[in-house]
Amino acid sequence: MHRQIAGILTGRVTKWIVLVAVLVITGIMATFSAKLTSVQNNEASSWLPESAESTQVLEELSETVDPNDIPTLVVYHRDGGLTEDDLAQLEADGPEIAELDGITDQGVLTPAAAEAAAAEGAPVPTLVSDDGEVAYLYFVLNFGTDGWNAIPDAADEIRDIATLDGGEVHLAGYGGQAADSAEAFEGIDTNLIFATLAVVIVILLFTYRSPILWLLPILCAVSANFIATGLVYLLAKYADLTVNGQSQAILSILVIGAGTDYALLLVARYREELRRHEDRHEAMAFALHRAAPAIFASAATVAVGMLCLSFADLNSTAGLGPVLAIGVAVTMLVMVTLLPALLVICGRWVFWPKRPAYRSAEPTADGFWARVGRAISHRPRRVWVTTTGLLLLACLGLFRLDASGLSTEDTYTKEFDSIKGQALLTDHGLADNSNTIQVVTNADQAADVAASLEGVEGLGAPGEVQPISDDRVWFEATVNADISSSTAADIVESSREAVDGVTGADAVVGGGAAFYLDTKIASERDSWVIMPLVLAVVLLILIGLLRALVAPLILIATVVLSFGAALGISALLFEYVFGFAGSDPGFPLFAFVFLVALGIDYNIFLMTRVREETVTYGTRKGSLIGLASTGGVITSAGIVLAATFLVLGSLPLVFLAELGVAVALGVMLDTLVVRSVLVTALNLDLGGKIWWPSKLDSADTPLTESEAEAPLETVH
Repeated sequence: MHRQIAGILTGRVTKWIVLVAVLVITGIMATFSAKLTSVQNNEASSWLPESAESTQVLEELSETVDPNDIPTLVVYHRDGGLTEDDLAQLEADGPEIAELDGITDQGVLTPAAAEAAAAEGAPVPTLVSDDGEVAYLYFVLNFGTDGWNAIPDAADEIRDIATLDGGEVHLAGYGGQAADSAEAFEGIDTNLIFATLAVVIVILLFTYRSPILWLLPILCAVSANFIATGLVYLLAKYADLTVNGQSQAILSILVIGAGTDYALLLVARYREELRRHEDRHEAMAFALHRAAPAIFASAATVAVGMLCLSFADLNSTAGLGPVLAIGVAVTMLVMVTLLPALLVICGRWVFWPKRPAYRSAEPTADGFWARVGRAISHRPRRVWVTTTGLLLLACLGLFRLDASGLSTEDTYTKEFDSIKGQALLTDHGLADNSNTIQVVTNADQAADVAASLEGVEGLGAPGEVQPISDDRVWFEATVNADISSSTAADIVESSREAVDGVTGADAVVGGGAAFYLDTKIASERDSWVIMPLVLAVVLLILIGLLRALVAPLILIATVVLSFGAALGISALLFEYVFGFAGSDPGFPLFAFVFLVALGIDYNIFLMTRVREETVTYGTRKGSLIGLASTGGVITSAGIVLAATFLVLGSLPLVFLAELGVAVALGVMLDTLVVRSVLVTALNLDLGGKIWWPSKLDSADTPLTESEAEAPLETVH
């Protein structure tokens, strides 16, 4: 940031103007922020890639089958067998449930109705197991586009009606899964934020060792979160931005984590300048002038990296990119306006009990990271070769990473009601008739298409053929497997191969299991496209920031190595410690984008300071000064960010738990090993060559033993 602009933002009068302006904006946006949950779109159609075959089926059936229909099951179970009274209870519950709001006109299918229809030759499912222990009711809920918000109340009403003395009753099918998902994300707009803030407050108290200073970054982070979520609400409401529960959870985590990182960097530089300048306004102007470029570059890297997600096929992933980019941009603006204003308004006393007095000694000059730098300087090549080898060894864990997808049961970290119901259906030989494939085909080839599916193992008999238009028809067939399992995916693939073999049918296969398969295919495609794109964009930003080529290439290589090591170790933890069955297909891409974008933050914090010091002291001495002055900040920032992402584990979703663990582990590797040890060792070994083709350090003077051991009193 230009020195004059920094001075204006932190002037004796303008600091109050900045404070009032940001607080007014925060108050206005907070009213919109509270409404963000109401515009979430968690329907399958908001996640589907538009090119997917299941999307084509949805579009063709849009006028025939309501996309807001939610097939739902009520599963009854009694060990030893359901009694006649139990079955009578089922039959009585059916009409009562059918009277509830949201039940479609077809009503509730009960065991007696299904038996009667089957006797007349209608293709209906069996609703009572052969052993007589399990039976279920089938019906369809439809609340229009408000399904996600209405499902929890409807589920409570159904559970109030469907009871079984001495037995079990579970809500399953799409409706049950939707109710459980709503429960998983319940309170996400408050509980998750409070948990994150609590973790950050504890870390800041330990970092600053001040009972007051921690409050300023927290206030700024809360302000940034209100403004960001309010802006996202407005864009979702009026500009068709896709927001779902997952993106809202990650948005708040990222805003608080990144905001605290930027605050740590700025406060550390401000504290340095307070030791050099008697006037706190002048000290902040210099601090902002020096720290803002690193904050801008860091925020730009993360924001642009997130925007790369917009090129994803999956709508949910593509929508996440702009949401997070907005969050990072808003956070950066708040941290370079509101935080400096608050700091200069409060004065030096806010650092109590260790206030940085004018002309006092700089503690980082001979602190822990200064000593680490001196230790590395003796044998930098041995250090970076050994560190690289250990990280490569950790990468071997990638061979244990299974990102082929998770079954419904394995998707959650606890056993929800719908999972229990699904398990009972599977264990007692009943098919979940809410899980079907939907086949759309030309009318004159419908019989041949239906016949082609007869040999597909795990697929039920095709149902009644129904018209869509004069020349297109559709029918369903039950998939006898968990909707998101690999078995169901195999059944869908086999079904598609079978119908593709019918010449001239133009048949396409969709449905719930097809949606999960298409999501997996799109996720794999997105990984191959977006990962290289993110690396290319980050490389260009680093080249522009450091005005060099070698250093950015080295930094990109270290980021990729750090990502591989973090994912390798995480894969072993998932399998052998947490006992997860695998990973979501989108997990590697999300982990990559967050680890690369956030890992580059610490590269930027370190290398912008190294470049600044190189002008005066040369690369090698500048690297030691850079490590000494930023090592503590980077470590604290890494701990904050790791802890905030670990909070995602409080949500009972395996995907978010794994993402939180992987990002936290990767961030800690970045801060403690990659940035502070590996990059510093490479800088010390290569010297001025890292700035090629720039002539920033053309002398490239080797570091003498006495220079390496001397206290870094020259930090300016």
